[in-house]
Amino acid sequence: MVPYGRGGRVLVLLVCVAACATPSDAQAPQVAAPPVVAPLASASAATTSVAAAAVSTASTPLAPVTTQMPAVTASTAPTVTMAAAAPASRSFSVAFTGDTLPHSPLWRQAERNAGGAGFDFRPMLAPLEPIISTVDLAVCHLETPIAPDGEEFSTMPRYGVPAQIADALAAVGYDRCSTASNHTADRGSAGIDRTVDVLESLGLAQSGMARVPDEIEPRVFEVGGVKISHLSYTFSYNGLSLPEGEEWRSATIDPARIVSDAEAARLLGAEVVIVSMHWGSEGSSAVTGAQRKVAEEITASGAIDLVVGHHAHVVQPIEEINGVWVVFGLGNILSNLPTSDRWPASSQDGMVATTTLTVDATGAVSVARPEVHPTWVDKGDGWVVRPVLQQLADPNISTRVRSELERSLDRTADVVGAFLAPPGP
Repeated sequence: MVPYGRGGRVLVLLVCVAACATPSDAQAPQVAAPPVVAPLASASAATTSVAAAAVSTASTPLAPVTTQMPAVTASTAPTVTMAAAAPASRSFSVAFTGDTLPHSPLWRQAERNAGGAGFDFRPMLAPLEPIISTVDLAVCHLETPIAPDGEEFSTMPRYGVPAQIADALAAVGYDRCSTASNHTADRGSAGIDRTVDVLESLGLAQSGMARVPDEIEPRVFEVGGVKISHLSYTFSYNGLSLPEGEEWRSATIDPARIVSDAEAARLLGAEVVIVSMHWGSEGSSAVTGAQRKVAEEITASGAIDLVVGHHAHVVQPIEEINGVWVVFGLGNILSNLPTSDRWPASSQDGMVATTTLTVDATGAVSVARPEVHPTWVDKGDGWVVRPVLQQLADPNISTRVRSELERSLDRTADVVGAFLAPPGP
């Protein structure tokens, strides 16, 4: 059917050609008026008909023709409906790092960095800033609680570390941390409260610890126009228990609970759900059966978009399971390991894992193939965390450091070589 607007214009043109022809005089022979032409199906047909009518009027004078056009009313006027523009896709980039584990030798170095007036861990993490600052969302893992006010610092087996470690994390550009770990309960409820208080005071959000029951529930925040929920779980508390009646203080790994939390986050409006997992076997790059089983269960739910892990203190593989990327182990970003034969040299290695998540116009989420930026802790130079690829590209790096970086890169590449970021600054 030809739209009204288009056919109506052709009809008016034809009527005008006939009605405006000049008769010779009032006594001219009367010629029957031509029939009203129905709206034409195309512009080319309209052109042909009008041309024919023009030839006819030129050869034989026509009497004036009056054609009554239907009145256009509100009910008959054409309605033009503009289709709403589909929402554009939205994306954000993200970086994750592994265990932040400030052993006591690092405190003493931080004291020296501060000139004896407090603690300054910032020089240790500062070399990461060029990587961390390029993403929209940077997520650390703070494995240890911060010591409560007025209490002594402590290291293995029950940690309580200086609050200034959080200053360093904020200074390098992290936005939030996962905090559920096997050391969460080391300093009791007071340690949990102090950790969350300090992070919050610096503008660092966190998932995995709670001062009140509501804080352990899924929460939604926004980055780049995308609504996100970040969840954090641990395999245990090293045999400790959370205070009776305060089991909500943190969260242990339970696939049913994780899926339920992810679904609850979706109901709160989350478009993307990211899960941090404290799991695996310490000192081993091999994925355990327990890790794989949990990963398969939670990714099969369709409620989770990305999984990242830590605790093994060495880099572990990256795999796609049920269409979901799983970074099984990020290694240590900062620690004093290795400290004994129990720990391999790779416990000095870590990575910054980066990716981009996109939500398209339909709400579907896609996650780009992760990239690995290897790191190495230089214990011989103040526990500085060195980005391996960037520093290997520096012609001024010392022979000692270059040799160590090359060995670290070989170790990391053995595990996640297919995911290495392009070399260079």
